[in-house]
Parts: sequence; C-alpha cells; structure tokens
Amino acid sequence: MLWLTLAGAFIVGVSKTSVGGLSVLSVLAFALAMPTKESTGAVLLVYLAGDLVATVRYRRNVQWRMLAELVPWVLPGLALGAWFLTVADGPTLRRGIGAILAVSVIVHLALHRIRHCGNHAAPGRAGRLLGTAGAGLSAGFTTMAANAGGPVMTLYLLAKRVDKHTFVGTAAWFFFAINLSKLPFSIAVGAITPDIARSALLLAPAVWLGCLAGIRLLRIIPQRVFNGLALASSALGAGVLMFG
Repeated sequence: MLWLTLAGAFIVGVSKTSVGGLSVLSVLAFALAMPTKESTGAVLLVYLAGDLVATVRYRRNVQWRMLAELVPWVLPGLALGAWFLTVADGPTLRRGIGAILAVSVIVHLALHRIRHCGNHAAPGRAGRLLGTAGAGLSAGFTTMAANAGGPVMTLYLLAKRVDKHTFVGTAAWFFFAINLSKLPFSIAVGAITPDIARSALLLAPAVWLGCLAGIRLLRIIPQRVFNGLALASSALGAGVLMFG
C-alpha cells in the first residue's frame, strides 16, 4: 500500500498550502494502508512536515487576533475528543463527525444565501462569541478524535471572509500549534514509534512536493474559486467520514 501513503502525503502538502479541507482524504488513505493507531501517528508526523512549510511560506499572512480568540476553546475540544476516543468505536466516531460537518456545510450555505438575499446585518457580539466557541471546540474535538479538523477550520475562516492567503496562513499556524501539542500524547499511547517516525520521514519529500503544488495553485486561482473549492472540500470531507 505504498502508493496510498505516498498519495496521502502529497495531498497533505497540497492541503497545507492551499485548500485545507482536502486533508481528510489523506486521513482516509493512511487509514486504508495502515492499522488505525499507527495511521493516526503517521498522519500527525506527515501533517507536521507540511506545517513547517506552510508556516514559513505564509508567516506574514496570519490573523493572530483570530487565533488568540480560538485557542481557549480548542483546549477543551481536544480534551473532549481524547475522552470520546475511549468510549466510541472508530466507525461510529468518523460517521458522527462527518454528519456534524455535513450540517455545518448546509448551515454555511444557508447563511450565505441569506446574505445575498439582502440581509447584510452583521452578527452581534454574542453571535460572534458563539461562532468562535463552536469553531474552537469543534476543531479541537475533530482533530483529536479523527485528525479531521481541517474542514471545521475551513468553514470558520470562510465565514470570516478572509482573503485566500490570510486563510492559509492563519490555518497553518493554528494546526501547527495543535499538532505540536498532540505529539507527546501520540508518543505516550504508542501511536508514534521509531518505525512510524522513519516511515513518516521517508514520506516527507512527497509532502513537500505537494506543498509546492499547493503554493502554485493558490497563486493562480481567483478568490471566488478558492472559496468554492474550500467549501466543496469540506463537503467532500463530510462524505468521506460518513461513507468512507
């Protein structure tokens, strides 16, 4: 199944430097090629290889204030995801997260439709706080439980209507911090072993090749097309988790 892990690593690179929601396809590829625990560890290391490129490339395109607002809500989401892993089996967990993402995509489309029908009222302070709390908790939960936080963050940044470079830069630093925080836990539970680390190191060139492809893609696609691809990738991620 080497071709699956190579494809998954390449997709990680593309997603880290362009359309983030595509990363869920890499999770599926690794899950098909490796046992569940080992695949989560390998995916985490491969993600970090992509994070290194994305954070350096888009270091000037970060909304630090947005990240500061999210972080307090991400931490309890991570804890909830870790707890849920102990009480739910893998397929049930993935399908549940997929259903949540599907509902989120539908809500995003409905709100987008309302705005374009003439209701341009900005959400109040309570609404913004609720949106930030929901995004932080969901991103923490889904990334810990199924390495699938990308689509959640995608929907949040789309709702914020940031430009494509700020979108990628903010998401890159967000997940770099989260993935680093997950590293010691993954080592402690045996998801990352010396053999897994060596395998991930061999996959790093495929990740970096994907990063270069993603950087080029982001440079040439218009903002509107980027937004459409980002939303479509979130919908795809929901489908993969529910039916993959």
